[in-house]
Amino acid sequence: MPILPMTSGEESVNLSTAQVGNGDSTNIAKRGLRSSGGAVVITSAIGATPTVTVNIQGSVDGVAWFNIPYALVATPRTFVLTAITITTAVTTSYLLQELIPFRYAKLVMSANTNVTLTADAFL
Repeated sequence: MPILPMTSGEESVNLSTAQVGNGDSTNIAKRGLRSSGGAVVITSAIGATPTVTVNIQGSVDGVAWFNIPYALVATPRTFVLTAITITTAVTTSYLLQELIPFRYAKLVMSANTNVTLTADAFL
């Protein structure tokens, strides 16, 4: 899976485009040494009886991964670590908590039934 670094002036890194099934996102974003927050925007397309579980994960070394605290735009200071369950066609922004030490970010999808995801990281 390719690691795509953020470059100066770049606004986002694509994590996946029209990805189906379970597993890691097609790409991994490399944030570098930044400690600012960020966001992940996930867009879903659905088929019959859709559901998918998504975890937003980070890593310091690209080997050991952990869930990154995120919040919804409606509650921007209420951070959680829980998996995201998507059952509708929707575009949602997930705000990433600042000062969390991670250099790499990816999505991990599981229990996917008829959901296609496209996601971009703004780090």
